[in-house]
Amino acid sequence: MTRVDLYLDGLGCANCAAKIETKTKGIHGLSKVNLDFSQSKLTFEYDEKHISKQDSSLKIKEIEKIVTDLEPDVKVVLKSDLDSKVTADAHKSHTIKELIRLGISLALFFSSFAAPEFELKLGLLGVAYIISGHRVLFKSFKNILKGRVFDENFLMSIATFGAIGIGEYPEAVAVMIFYEIGEFFEDLAVNHSRDAIKSLINIRPDKAILVGEHSQREVSPEEVKINDVILVKPGMRIPLDGTIIEGRTMIDTSALTGESLPMSYGINDSVLSGTVVINAVIKIKVTKVYKDSTVARILDLVENASGQKAKTEHFITKFARVYTPIVVGIAAFIAIVPPLVISGAHFHEWLYKSLIFLVISCPCALVLSVPLGFFSGIGTASKNGILVKGSNYLEALSQIDTVVFDKTGTLTKGRFEVSNIVLAKDASNKDLIESAYLCERNSTHPIAKSIIEYISKLENVSEFETITGDAVEEISGKGVKVEYADNVYLAGNASIAKLYDLSVPELEMSGTIVYIFKNKQYLGAIVLGDMLKPDSQKTIDALNKMNHEVWMLTGDRELQANEIAKTLSIKNYRSALLPEDKFKQVQDLKDKGKKIAFLGDGINDAPVLTLADVGISMGSIGSDAAIEASDIVFMTDEPSKLVTAISISKFTKRIVSQNIIFALGIKILIMILGVIGFGTMWLAIFGDVGVALLAVLNSSRVLRFKHQ
Repeated sequence: MTRVDLYLDGLGCANCAAKIETKTKGIHGLSKVNLDFSQSKLTFEYDEKHISKQDSSLKIKEIEKIVTDLEPDVKVVLKSDLDSKVTADAHKSHTIKELIRLGISLALFFSSFAAPEFELKLGLLGVAYIISGHRVLFKSFKNILKGRVFDENFLMSIATFGAIGIGEYPEAVAVMIFYEIGEFFEDLAVNHSRDAIKSLINIRPDKAILVGEHSQREVSPEEVKINDVILVKPGMRIPLDGTIIEGRTMIDTSALTGESLPMSYGINDSVLSGTVVINAVIKIKVTKVYKDSTVARILDLVENASGQKAKTEHFITKFARVYTPIVVGIAAFIAIVPPLVISGAHFHEWLYKSLIFLVISCPCALVLSVPLGFFSGIGTASKNGILVKGSNYLEALSQIDTVVFDKTGTLTKGRFEVSNIVLAKDASNKDLIESAYLCERNSTHPIAKSIIEYISKLENVSEFETITGDAVEEISGKGVKVEYADNVYLAGNASIAKLYDLSVPELEMSGTIVYIFKNKQYLGAIVLGDMLKPDSQKTIDALNKMNHEVWMLTGDRELQANEIAKTLSIKNYRSALLPEDKFKQVQDLKDKGKKIAFLGDGINDAPVLTLADVGISMGSIGSDAAIEASDIVFMTDEPSKLVTAISISKFTKRIVSQNIIFALGIKILIMILGVIGFGTMWLAIFGDVGVALLAVLNSSRVLRFKHQ
């Protein structure tokens, strides 16, 4: 499948955006059509086996025609052709022109009140009406020709024509002027919100300084290849992932991780693209091309997050389709029926009341503020080092009642330290250490690495430094078997002894126990401890205060699991679990109706991450499997990011709910006031553009969210 990104430059009408998306979905051959109003971006996919590149250009022409029909001033631009500077200059020029147009309209409108003669007053009002409303009138005329009568331009035209027809000239002109002023400020607010969201994820590098044998040159990051050497100066954003080969500097990683304090990096340290060098020049050997780099992956995740829309967004889109026709129908009923059936009712009076319904019938406040609210939440989360793959996952996170943790690498550091050596009777320390070294030397398991690190610090390790196993067999979930010099060595947990019908003593010791055997003879055990992460206690305490049910699932034995659970005040835990056991436990919780967030390190938890309502992996931006399986990715290994993520999701959901209740409440209130004779068209204008503007400004509060 080939994906195409189109930018709709100048798109300011959220209701029109929804119509553009609906019509584009009707184009044959296109799939996964999504219009993200918060970024003015329309994306779709097509199968290159059925649609050629030339045919895809025709599909884009169809989209351009749809956009032109609905929004003539909007330009459809391919992502590759987008020039942000030209676009910014065009927006600035457009803003100035709009200010001049609306300024002249207001001046003529207020001048009309001082006009000595009625004809002059009418003339000034007429000119003000044409200057302020000519675009609305033109669009409504086109809509009539195409049979669209539920467009806001057509409805505004009818409403103001109705006011003129009953002699309310100043009010008709004022409604048109202030409608356009409201639209102008609404566009400004939307663009400000878009810019604010973009600034949160503004980590795209502009250039890379490529170092040659005797030269340096600036190139696009896309031109740099693996193993090329680049130079990064203080204040520059690192353009590609790599390893420092020269220099030492402090690096600001806040844009990726949310960590406010810079960290020191030197030779052989790995660095990520998107971070900022602070105080010294460094040279980096590139390890990933730009499209595979951390910055490119993060931008792709965040920019495409809105493709997964929340249930609330889908509901509002469907609601908007029926809201306007219903309100227009009520307006027609009010204009026609009461004068016919109510004794003494005046057509003039009831027509005016119906015009109020027409003005307030546009659902822009809802269609506009809901996607902006959710995408602001996604942008704010990314600023805190939390990557959310869709609005639906952000909304789902606000509704969870149960949090399930993996233990190793999630609540604990996952870096084991040898805490004790237990020798068997008649066994020598040398035999135990040699056997353990032989078994664990070639393993990549964290426990094995810790054992090797411990043994390597011993003075007598050099005498068997060159030992290698003839045959190494990893036994999943149990341990390792090595054959060397006609001897068979085993190292692992108690289940490896059971597998080979060997007996081991029950050691009542806290920690992970690795039993060592040589030719089926028990030599002893190495006990390792896994330290808690500094913020694990704070995380569990915060979740308990939020009344979330907390579970811990681990493959560790009961003694160690119980000790960790007691330390962290976790009431619910299960020990000695295999990956399939964790899956079954989460499935059991789901069967009980629990809304579950599962937090793991993203290495062996892919099935459970997929099963949970919200799957979260930590510190896993480098892991394709983790990103694929999880719905939310934490850029750091801090479990406390979960509390921040939940707080952002709940705040975002609260803002979105406020906007829906506020917009609908005000509109219904104005409708009621209009029917009973206390509403005016001025008030209706506030109920339309004024409420939309306030809803957008309310959505922008998400961008200023700060977790306590």
